[in-house]
Amino acid sequence: MPQTPSNAPELTVGQLAARSGAAVSALRFYESKGLISSSRTAGNQRRYGRDALRRVAFVRAAQRVGIPLAVVRDALADLPQGRTPNREDWARLSEGWRTELDERIKQLVRLRDHLTDCIGCGCLSLETCVLSNPGDAFGERMAGSRLLPERRRPPAAGG
Repeated sequence: MPQTPSNAPELTVGQLAARSGAAVSALRFYESKGLISSSRTAGNQRRYGRDALRRVAFVRAAQRVGIPLAVVRDALADLPQGRTPNREDWARLSEGWRTELDERIKQLVRLRDHLTDCIGCGCLSLETCVLSNPGDAFGERMAGSRLLPERRRPPAAGG
């Protein structure tokens, strides 16, 4: 594990990976998505401020509860002067994400409870399927099964 001197103002990508528990590839990905940022040395090596540790922890915690990275990026971008999120920021943001998570939980419970009703091929009954056609939404908008796009077949040879 790369050692970080206690007085070092910046971390290498390896040091940040070791300290945060995130893979180097994940850190590069986070940077490409605007979740963390680095500066470059004269030799073009990445250097991260110590605040990157908290930002990575914030991103990983949000990911663990299913928050999309785009939502996390927007939340980080909304912080005053791009500062590192603190406990109050997490509390405020997580409260806002709670509704979305509750809705996903309801969807997963419905999926689990009705999974045995589905045979996995599009469904036996489009009128009663709560997975692919909740509330018979398709029946009210159109007639027939139109869940899958129609495939055009090439004309038969010699015909």
